[in-house]
Amino acid sequence: MIGPLNHVGVAVPSIEEAAQTYRELYGVTDITEPGEMPSQGVRFCFVNLPNSQIELIEPLGDDSPILNFLKKNPKGGQHHVCFEVEDIHEAKREMEAKGATVLNEPRIGAHGTPIIFIHPKNSNGVLIELMETPKH
Repeated sequence: MIGPLNHVGVAVPSIEEAAQTYRELYGVTDITEPGEMPSQGVRFCFVNLPNSQIELIEPLGDDSPILNFLKKNPKGGQHHVCFEVEDIHEAKREMEAKGATVLNEPRIGAHGTPIIFIHPKNSNGVLIELMETPKH
C-alpha cells in the first residue's frame, strides 16, 4: 500500500543551525528556505537529497506538538518517517480498518498535499506520516 519514502522528519531546536550542519558537515547545497505552518505549530524546511528529503521541523508557538519531543530530546532527533500513498482518504480508511490509530483527519502538509499520521504504537515505535503523492 505505501509508496516511496518521501522524507524523514527531524525535529530540531533551530532550523538555521541544523541547515548549517547539513551544509558544512555533509556538503548539502540544496536546502529550501524555511516556511511556517501555524495550523500545525511548526516551521519547516527541506534538505533535498538525490533520492529523498530530510524535513527539518522546529516548534512554532507555545502549543507546538514538537515542543514535547524536544523536551525529551533537547538536541533534536528523528521525529517521523513519511511515505507516499495514492489516495490519503483510502489510506486512512484502510489503516483504521486494520486497527491502526490515525492521529488526525487528512490535512494539508508542507508539500501542499493531504497527510495523516499513524500512532507510533502501530509501527514499532516510529511515527509514520502518510502523504498523498503530489500531482505535479
